[in-house]
Amino acid sequence: MSRIFFCIALIWALASGAVAQDFSALARIQPDQSRITDVGRTGVRVDMGLSQGVPYRIFTLQDPYRMVLDFNEVDWTGLKPRDFLQSDRISGVQFGAYVPGWSRLVLELGAPMAVETAQLTVAEDSGAALLTLNLKGTDFDTFNATAGAPRNPGWDLPEPANLPQTAPRSADQPLRVMLDPGHGGIDPGAEVGGVDEKTLMLTFARELREVLLRSGGYEVVLTRVEDQFVSLERRIALAHRAGADLFISLHADSLSEGQAHGAAVYTLSEDASDVASSKLAERHDRGDLLSGVDLSGSDDQVADILLDLARQETRPRTRSLATAIANGMAQQGGPMNRKPLRTASFSVLKAADIPSVLVELGFLSSPRDLKNLNDQAWRAKMTLGIYQGLEDWRQQDVIRKSLIGQ
Repeated sequence: MSRIFFCIALIWALASGAVAQDFSALARIQPDQSRITDVGRTGVRVDMGLSQGVPYRIFTLQDPYRMVLDFNEVDWTGLKPRDFLQSDRISGVQFGAYVPGWSRLVLELGAPMAVETAQLTVAEDSGAALLTLNLKGTDFDTFNATAGAPRNPGWDLPEPANLPQTAPRSADQPLRVMLDPGHGGIDPGAEVGGVDEKTLMLTFARELREVLLRSGGYEVVLTRVEDQFVSLERRIALAHRAGADLFISLHADSLSEGQAHGAAVYTLSEDASDVASSKLAERHDRGDLLSGVDLSGSDDQVADILLDLARQETRPRTRSLATAIANGMAQQGGPMNRKPLRTASFSVLKAADIPSVLVELGFLSSPRDLKNLNDQAWRAKMTLGIYQGLEDWRQQDVIRKSLIGQ
């Protein structure tokens, strides 16, 4: 059976007028009709009740093993993972917005599985629908042979347009900042007590953007402006296409262990930089890594050299940026983590030619941090602290460039 399933019967019904229902609207999940349960010794049944039928597709991904369902489009309000997932054969489930107009459900598979049957039934009187999937175990080779995200016009985002290369800007022009609200859409990030990271970070990014724009010395672009999913690689690509002078990713994680609290600023770790460079250089679409430099025709050794050369200039500027932002936030009262400057192998920090930092505003697992993050007055102080840090970094950067030019 093909790895991709489309609700052909529903599309036929729409074309023939057999169901008098406007299926272009948003379908709502029916939590009381939605369950993932075990069937027999190895099978799994997925039932999803919907207020109306919608087009959908199914495909699988490996490393790790996942089954993905895309819908056009579902409102997941009211569906709770602990009630929805009642099978030990599925290790986890995520659902939410994917890209504008599309929703996604991801099943984290404990072992390779395949779709045995898929059926969408639509009630003629109400238009309400029930999607039923029967999953069965399969072997690793069969799963891997059919896994992979499909490319289908109308279901995926169009290929990004080829934008003209951004012309170099003089030192007296506004600083172009790419703000990256962490997570989004199907990926909520940390969740504590009904509060999720993706919503808090989008709110903070909008508030920080307003502060920077009002200062008059900045141009600000966001990787996402609403609750939508943006892949990590695409966030970096967006920064390059925008001609960003620097990249700031905003997060507020949650740790189940330890007493982590307070803000911290991360840069890409030294050890991870070399590993990341070698792995990224192996990718076919390496043109996004260096603005204006197409690495697709370079061998790995040449790509590594180019990445290292770019980072020789970017690394000290990035460290200086992290220090300035941390100092600015501390001057506004923080509170800061006991070790406010840290390094880690975050994917969004791997742009070789753009100073990139990840600002951890606090931890949702800390009651104090959670209270602060929900406090507009506290967030206002942190936006001011980051602004002051950027101002200090800008002045230091001008001096640094003048010394290099001598």
